[in-house]
Amino acid sequence: MMVKAVIFDVDGTLVDTNDLHAASWAETFRRFGHEVAPEAVRGQIGKGSDQLMPVFLPRDVVEQRGEEIADARTALFLQDYVGRARAFPGVRPLFQRLREAGQRIVLASSAKGEELARYRELLGVDDLIDEATTSDDAESSKPAPDIFQVALRQLAPLKAAEAVVVGDTPYDAEAAGKAGLRTIGLLCGGFPAAALREAGCIALYRDPADLLAQLDRSPLAAG
Repeated sequence: MMVKAVIFDVDGTLVDTNDLHAASWAETFRRFGHEVAPEAVRGQIGKGSDQLMPVFLPRDVVEQRGEEIADARTALFLQDYVGRARAFPGVRPLFQRLREAGQRIVLASSAKGEELARYRELLGVDDLIDEATTSDDAESSKPAPDIFQVALRQLAPLKAAEAVVVGDTPYDAEAAGKAGLRTIGLLCGGFPAAALREAGCIALYRDPADLLAQLDRSPLAAG
């Protein structure tokens, strides 16, 4: 079935932020009295805060202070880290090619609204996207399927078989699979190729520029 829409994760897929997120989480945990190495957090990046915190914090801490910790992490990231974020090469020309082929584009991120707004400013592709979802739109974040289910509702009446997700983490592929979506994996987020394949990715590319270079031979090829 022809691909009529492409749903993009943002962090680690379109913008180089995964290391920044890991560092900001580690710093936040330390401020709240919990020592967690950035390297440990790195493997959980791609999950939303509601899914990430329970990996490292006792249940009672998450229940009592989870919202406070997550808000502190977001504030710290926006203040001290997001300014170092950079867009991966090739995003805008990739989006242009997809739009020229008549395919719709949705951003589906676990980021908060203000974070995603900063990324959209950085990417400069607002004129090329149809819709965008954030963690604010979903009850549970990746690897729960909620965010991709919201994206599919935005694409209605298209069916899941007519859309493909592009992401960089196993959690993207897991979440997409639960929503009936196929996933293309990008290696620029730093996750091993084997982990992405195991999570269900149907194809792997180095980064957006590599996907663009091979677009006509990719699962996104039009016609």
